[in-house]
Amino acid sequence: MQRKAYVSGVAALLAALLAGCTGSSDGGGPTDNSNPGDTGTAAAEAQPGRYRTLPEPCGAVSQETLDSLLPGIRQLTDDEQRENAYAGDPTQTFDTDRKVGCRWKVESTEATDHLLVDFERVVSYDNAVSDDSEAESLFATKEEAADLPEPTASATESASESESESGSEADADANAEAQSVSPSDSAPQSTSPSASPTSPSSADPSAGASSSPSATPSDLQPRLLDGLGDEAFLDDVLSSAGSTARQRTVTVAFRTSNVIVTIQYEEQPAMVGIVPDSKEMQDRAQKLASQLADSLAD
Repeated sequence: MQRKAYVSGVAALLAALLAGCTGSSDGGGPTDNSNPGDTGTAAAEAQPGRYRTLPEPCGAVSQETLDSLLPGIRQLTDDEQRENAYAGDPTQTFDTDRKVGCRWKVESTEATDHLLVDFERVVSYDNAVSDDSEAESLFATKEEAADLPEPTASATESASESESESGSEADADANAEAQSVSPSDSAPQSTSPSASPTSPSSADPSAGASSSPSATPSDLQPRLLDGLGDEAFLDDVLSSAGSTARQRTVTVAFRTSNVIVTIQYEEQPAMVGIVPDSKEMQDRAQKLASQLADSLAD
């Protein structure tokens, strides 16, 4: 009899446990396959940049372009020296998949010219930040470090504005004077040179157009550039006067997707008192930048 009672008690306990499990599942709790933490919280992974590799830097500039940027190459009579000058020297780098560059230096009877071309492929290590966004942030830092000045009007623009303002003021004065003079008084006054309503400065169109001829035009100042990659800027620095010839450094930097390209072009004349031409150097550097941007786009 005791054994039978024990078995019945165990059976009753199992039945109670089964009933409890069934009740909890019917109470609206989560199922075994549900995971609230995974629903709508996973962020989309950022897209990789367009470029996975970089060009060979010393072969990225054509001989024709090097002839323009480095005129001393054409003065080299030794074939081996000329070949080495065209070849350039690769810059030191620890990861050619991420950063490469090349330098050229050529001396001539007129000046010594340096050229540096640098390619940097930006990769984001944050899954929430794309390579392009990381490159954009890095380029912004580079641009800020260049400390570009605020854009200003060129001398021609200033002169035109001055002429326009002077002409408008002269016209207004003339109209006011004509309205204040009666018809009977106007005839005799018209024969007197001193009765002219306009001042000598307004009578001379060039009087109000004076401006400093030495002012740097706005199109040659360090500035942002349009139509070059996704974003670009140009910097132009002339070394301070001293006992040596003044050196000019023109830098053009641009970003295309996740690649940043920097061109640094320097020239130092052989003679003291000679200043490298800003427009000529900027035109050469920008032409090279356009060629490199086109080659990356291919």
